[in-house]
Amino acid sequence: MWRNFDDVPPREGTNSIKYDLRKETFGSSDIIPMWVADMDFRTPGFIIDALRKRTGHEIMGYTFRPMSYFSSIITWLETRYGWKTEREWICFSPGIVPALNFATLAFTSPGDGIIMQPPVYHPFFPAVNAHGRNIIFNPLVERNGSWEMDFDSLRECASGKPKMLMLSNPHNPVGRAWDPDELATMAGICLENNIIILSDEIHCDLVLPGYRHTPVASLAPEIARITATCIAPSKTFNLAGLSTSSVIIPDNELRKKFTGVTENLHITGGNIFGTEASIAAYSLGHEWLESLLIYLDANAAFLKEYFTARIPSVIPAPLEATYLQWLDCRRLGMTGKQLNEFFVFRAKVGMNEGSTFGPGGEGFMRMNIACNRQTLVRALEQIENAVSDV
Repeated sequence: MWRNFDDVPPREGTNSIKYDLRKETFGSSDIIPMWVADMDFRTPGFIIDALRKRTGHEIMGYTFRPMSYFSSIITWLETRYGWKTEREWICFSPGIVPALNFATLAFTSPGDGIIMQPPVYHPFFPAVNAHGRNIIFNPLVERNGSWEMDFDSLRECASGKPKMLMLSNPHNPVGRAWDPDELATMAGICLENNIIILSDEIHCDLVLPGYRHTPVASLAPEIARITATCIAPSKTFNLAGLSTSSVIIPDNELRKKFTGVTENLHITGGNIFGTEASIAAYSLGHEWLESLLIYLDANAAFLKEYFTARIPSVIPAPLEATYLQWLDCRRLGMTGKQLNEFFVFRAKVGMNEGSTFGPGGEGFMRMNIACNRQTLVRALEQIENAVSDV
C-alpha cells in the first residue's frame, strides 16, 4: 500500500514552503513547484504508525535518545554501505544546514579558508561567509555533459593552507555519486595538507540503480580521522519537518570541538517525534527505499527521453543520485534571471536558478523530480510549449 507513489496527497494549506509560499517566492502561485528538496510522496506508513503510537502517550516532556536510535543508524550504515561506525561517533544536529554552521565554528577560526566545489548546494556559502571565514572555490569541471572534480585546482587551493573542505557527496545539484577513486584522490590531497573534510551525505540513500554511494570516511582509518559526515533520514523518507540529523565524527578531538559548539548553544535535545521517526526509518525502511529508488529512476529516465526527443535545447545531466535534476539551459541563450522568469511566467514551472549554486551554475536550472509521474508529465509539457515559442 505504501509503495503507491502515483497517489500523492494535496499539500496546499499545510504551511508547506514548497506549495504555500509560491507567490512569495516566484511572484506567482499558478506554477508547478519543483524547487524545494522535499518529496511529494507520503512519508512511509511505518513511520506514521510510530508517530501515532508515541502520541498515544499524552505527555511530551523532556526525553533523551535511546540506544535504539543509535543502533538503527549504525546498522543502516553497515548494511547499505559497509561502513562500521560506533555509538560515540554519532553527534546530534537539528539539521544538516545547522551542522555546516556548527562545523565551521568548531573546526575553523575567523579568516580561515574553506574549500567548496561549485556549483554546489547554496547554504554552503553562508555557512562560511556568515562566520567571517573565506570561501576558496575549487569548481567542478564539466566534461561531455557530466561533472568531475578538478584535482589540479584542488592542489592549488590546498597550497593556501585552508582549514576545511565542504564536500557534497552525492553532489547537489549536479547529481554525481562520487566513485571511490575520486573520493580517495580528493581525500589524499586533504590528508597531505591537513585539511578537515566536512562531508554532506544527506542524499546518500538516494543513489539510483547502477550506482553506489561511498561514505568518504569509510575509505581508510586515516581519512576517517579528518572527516565529519552529515547524514539524516529527512530526504530519504520525507521527514525534513522533524529537524533530526546526525554528524558522525570518529576522531575524539574533532568530536569534542563539534559537541562543544552544539552543547554551548543548547541545541542537542532534539524532539520526540524526530527521534521516533528516525528509529522507524532506519529500522524498517530498506524495502520502501528500494521501491522509491525504482520510481525515481523511472522518472529520471522518462525526463531524459522527453528532453532528448522533444526539447533538445535543454540537456539534463546524467542523474546518478538525488532526485534533483540538473538542466543545461544554455542553448536558450538567457541569463539566469531571464531563465527563471521564463520558466515561472511562460512555462509555469518553479525551479532553482543555477547561479544560486555558485560559479559554473549560470545557464542551468535545478528541477525536483520527486513527484508523481502525472505532475512530471504536466511540467514537461508546459516547458515544451514554452520553449517552442522562443
